[in-house]
Amino acid sequence: SEFGFQSFPAMKTIESFTEPEDRNIYSYVMEKHQRNAAANGKIASYMSQTYLYPSSFDMTVYASQLLQAQAIRYGVEHFRRQRGRWKALHYYEKRFFAPLLLSCEEEGILTQDTNPNAEPYEVKKSVRFNVSNETMEEHTVDVIWQTRDSLGSIRSERKETVTVPALSAVWLERDDMPDAGLYDDHVSYRMEENGEVVSAGSVIFCQPKYYHFRDPELSFRTDGDEIIIRASAYARDVEILNDNEDLVLSDNYFDMEPGEKRIKILRGRPDGLRLRSTYDIR
Repeated sequence: SEFGFQSFPAMKTIESFTEPEDRNIYSYVMEKHQRNAAANGKIASYMSQTYLYPSSFDMTVYASQLLQAQAIRYGVEHFRRQRGRWKALHYYEKRFFAPLLLSCEEEGILTQDTNPNAEPYEVKKSVRFNVSNETMEEHTVDVIWQTRDSLGSIRSERKETVTVPALSAVWLERDDMPDAGLYDDHVSYRMEENGEVVSAGSVIFCQPKYYHFRDPELSFRTDGDEIIIRASAYARDVEILNDNEDLVLSDNYFDMEPGEKRIKILRGRPDGLRLRSTYDIR
């Protein structure tokens, strides 16, 4: 299951896009910044069920944030009590909430015109990397990225060393890729610290349904508390399931290049294992 609950941003953030006369939740500017036409009213409705009517705009912002914090806490605590089967999002969360994260802002069809019947136009293709450091220490890392075809063969490679202060995020320069194949190439990236991979991923320049995936011929073998996955081509969102679908693994729903990847079994038995990837969505 999933849920969401809105609140207004911090007052300093609101002050950055409003004038004093705009600071009412039903003003044109405040509603213009709200992508859900009914949401400001919903926030007010929930507020009326919980608190006294706020005496100021600043107090309204405060109450809205308390409502959001309490609602999300209530839901998350409930789900944690249930200890249900993990879904793809749980593994994604482990990666995108990592204290030291390498993320990629790609430019392709999804940032331009997704209509396949649009007049032909030149699709801009680029990647721009960001290192987010949510720790209390400075980190010096190596960022490595490769342009690869759908079989995983490397077409080009770049590397940059970055020092990221504590509690900060650092952008690298945008890397334009006009020669990359729109439907056949992808960018594989990783971040290493002291030679160890601490964050990794891949991006494509089109919707997955249009990408020319090759059959990665996924296979596996087990070795004690590890599952070794093998692929013969680029594989996106590799899923590992057992008969009871109750495995908890060190990683799952991951991208991989040709070769092997070792995954630790944290909970459950590797009985009746089966694999699939985006290639199989057809």
